Amino acid sequence: MTGGQTVLSGANSGRKLLSDLIAATRSSETPIPAFLDFDRVEVATASFLREAVIGFRDYARQALRNVYPVVANLLPAVTEELDFFVRARGDALWSCELDGNDGVVSARLIGELDPAQRSTFEAVIELGAITAPELAVRFPSQGIGATAWNNRLSALATKGLLVERKQGKSKSFSPLLEIA
Repeated sequence: MTGGQTVLSGANSGRKLLSDLIAATRSSETPIPAFLDFDRVEVATASFLREAVIGFRDYARQALRNVYPVVANLLPAVTEELDFFVRARGDALWSCELDGNDGVVSARLIGELDPAQRSTFEAVIELGAITAPELAVRFPSQGIGATAWNNRLSALATKGLLVERKQGKSKSFSPLLEIA
């Protein structure tokens, strides 16, 4: 992804990588993670991450409905910078380590979800694929209707945290990755 660079800085460099990622990424018939591999990157500035990572995540979630960007193999300094940036925005995204065969080793969220999104995300992690009406039935004590559950689930899908699948007239949501 980075052409061997160990320091990624500046909005212009981030926009260049965003352009390259858009040109290289094709739509998919089925949901797939798109790993943004930061292996050997020692430093990445917030401006670079904003333009490249968040820019690509937002583009993919709007234009490539089945492509879900995930940052991978982050060193601690890059994790810290990205976490600080997305928390300040009230945002979150998937991060993981990849093994030699691009298999996910340890998935986790970077950033922060508001309490409503956090509880919804945790419910989906626990239950697996689920619909908004099913959540309304499963958690009646919360007094949340299917429409509100759907809004929460859709917001998490927009962030790329949940996979959204059409099932007839309704939608099912499931985690993109499994939490390690």
